[in-house]
Amino acid sequence: MSKPVEIGDLKEGGYCIIDGEPCRIVSIEKSKPGKHGSAKARIVAIGVFDGTKRSIVSPVDARIDVPIIEKRTGQLIAALGNNTYQVMDLQSFETFEASVDEEVSGQLKQGDEVEYWVILGRRKIMRKK
Repeated sequence: MSKPVEIGDLKEGGYCIIDGEPCRIVSIEKSKPGKHGSAKARIVAIGVFDGTKRSIVSPVDARIDVPIIEKRTGQLIAALGNNTYQVMDLQSFETFEASVDEEVSGQLKQGDEVEYWVILGRRKIMRKK
């Protein structure tokens, strides 16, 4: 799920959807309006799931989708390798697979409680609780 927001309202550290991929905004540069054109914004963002750097240039008054992020807690059941873990949600008790970044992966072991985010129907472990 996502909601449309004007590009001029975005801030560094926020999130947006570029090329169908949820991204965390690293920098925003805004240019002044000229004689014949509107102000432009240059957004540089890094993908949440793949870590790829993406950029977009668009008028400040244009709209862009911002993902709705659900933050939930779960318990690690098993390590499946390839930075993927099996997690059980602590509210609904459903089990699923979720990915994790390399730096967080070294701290995790079976039975740990973790915070995971659900973004656009995909899950990612963000930190150990």
